[in-house]
Amino acid sequence: MEPQLDLGLSPAIAGPLVLLCLIVSAFLSAAETAITGASRPRMHRLQHQGNRRAATVNSLLDQKDRVISAILVGYNVVNILAASLTTAVLADLFGAAGVAYATVGITVMVVLFAEVMPKTWALLHADRVALVLAPALKVAVALLGPTAHAVSATARFFLRLLGVRPIAGHDAHAQNELLRGAIDLHGEGGHEPEAPTEKKMLRSVLDLANLGVEAVMTHRANVEAFDIDMPTDQLVDHVLKSPHTRLPLYRGQLENIVGVIHAKALFRAVRRHEGPLATLNLDSFVSEPWFIPETTSLLDQLQAFRQRREHFALVVDEYGALQGVVTLEDIIEEIVGEIDDEHDIRVVGVEVAPDGSYVCAGGVPVRDLNREFGWELPEDVATTIAGLVLHEARRIPDVGQTFAFYGFRIEVLKREGNRIAQVRLQPPTADTVGL
Repeated sequence: MEPQLDLGLSPAIAGPLVLLCLIVSAFLSAAETAITGASRPRMHRLQHQGNRRAATVNSLLDQKDRVISAILVGYNVVNILAASLTTAVLADLFGAAGVAYATVGITVMVVLFAEVMPKTWALLHADRVALVLAPALKVAVALLGPTAHAVSATARFFLRLLGVRPIAGHDAHAQNELLRGAIDLHGEGGHEPEAPTEKKMLRSVLDLANLGVEAVMTHRANVEAFDIDMPTDQLVDHVLKSPHTRLPLYRGQLENIVGVIHAKALFRAVRRHEGPLATLNLDSFVSEPWFIPETTSLLDQLQAFRQRREHFALVVDEYGALQGVVTLEDIIEEIVGEIDDEHDIRVVGVEVAPDGSYVCAGGVPVRDLNREFGWELPEDVATTIAGLVLHEARRIPDVGQTFAFYGFRIEVLKREGNRIAQVRLQPPTADTVGL
């Protein structure tokens, strides 16, 4: 006679219990997907707007390891309980065949109703689902927390036996790369015409801490400065003709910067002054020069400009020699691109030849050429186009010599001593791109 398994559990009792287990399992599945997929920046913003559920989500995200452990413990417990109850009832009704029926039935129900459906819903609306389920999940974590902690401790113990060591804290580089990846994904698959511009601006903000002021400064060779001892009327004429608002003043030689003059302050003083301009006292409106090391990052300098409420600084090297000047506008342009006004000259020292080539002064910054013409010349090996030619040539070239690198054809047109004064650039054509 075939033995019968009788646990005294009727279908009327087991059915609701199995249904309850599936509901709890579906809740935990959706909560796990929502918590792992919720946007931390959006939750942070909602919390600052007074959303209490967002604050709960953030508190759960702060202890994500504990939350996931609690969810997994509860999820496995209710699924095993549902499987056991179903097996017990069907085995009691159908004997040994009931085990097979229970296996198929509970597998279909768990996969469909407790896995695929809730996780798909949570995946499509992660932020909304996280906000809806956060209070109940917080209660579940509180109830299952001690058990989950014990399970996690046991798991870590066995991992240590296998030589696996958890890394404490967060990898700053990994977080930075995650943010850059999010920026790259911004606008993907959409039709927002401004997305490329936004991406470039956001990437530039992240690069501020990695770039020094020498990357955006005006080199000393292109700095417009005036001798403070020249007649005042000549100084006024020079300032009037200059496209710049702030100009450094030197005494004797450019290395000896003694002050910075603001055009508006000069013109106010001239208007108030009575008598010949030669008697105008410059000391009353010439400000002290502000010197900064060339190793200063753009982010630090931007903050320094804000704190000092200044827009102009002089860059010096480790020996105190003047290297150039940097302005607040230079740093802002690094983020948003060129900001031209009616006095700006687009890339000083560049002329477009009739044959489509570009005649450039040797001191033109490579960065300015890339920004203006959309080129991709390397900016990390040299600051100016002349420096780039010297880097690639490995020697001082003669006039008339031609080089080909990075898809460009570059001819040396003029030399002044050992300095490359002028070059001709032929940008890559469609046939040479990618070579």
